[in-house]
Amino acid sequence: MATWQQFSEQAPELAEKIRRRFTAEKSHVLATVRRDGSPRVSGSEVDFREQDLLIGSMIQAMKAKDLQRDGRFAIHAASAIDNGGEDAKLAGNAVEITDPAEVARLQGDDEPAHVFRLDLTEAVLTWVEGNTIYFDFWKEGQGSKRLARPDNGPVVEVDLG
Repeated sequence: MATWQQFSEQAPELAEKIRRRFTAEKSHVLATVRRDGSPRVSGSEVDFREQDLLIGSMIQAMKAKDLQRDGRFAIHAASAIDNGGEDAKLAGNAVEITDPAEVARLQGDDEPAHVFRLDLTEAVLTWVEGNTIYFDFWKEGQGSKRLARPDNGPVVEVDLG
């Protein structure tokens, strides 16, 4: 797993584009794994704090219970007309921060809450230009790539240089 900082160091341009997409809107769609293994989607906000990417949750919310049991997540920042139609997705493992003083420091108050650091295994930015759909993606241990699919043709790798 890579922290947000590690991902940003490995793929700085992609990380900056994804960060812009996640900060352009307040609410995003978080997918977690239910006890029975089926997916659950919930609204969630993200916070880029210090070197980390964080999400919070009300105490005992179902998404928090899901993440405590099984930290796997995916979070999606859907496209919007005013941002050029970019679509960002992150996946990995959420790690709960359990020290009450650290939780209070990160959220800026003493209200009880769950706070999770999002460690990443993959990141994807998708957009359309002309009649071509592009995918910039990063996978832990594999680095970054750009793929393009013009006019419903075959997917081809594009040189990032």
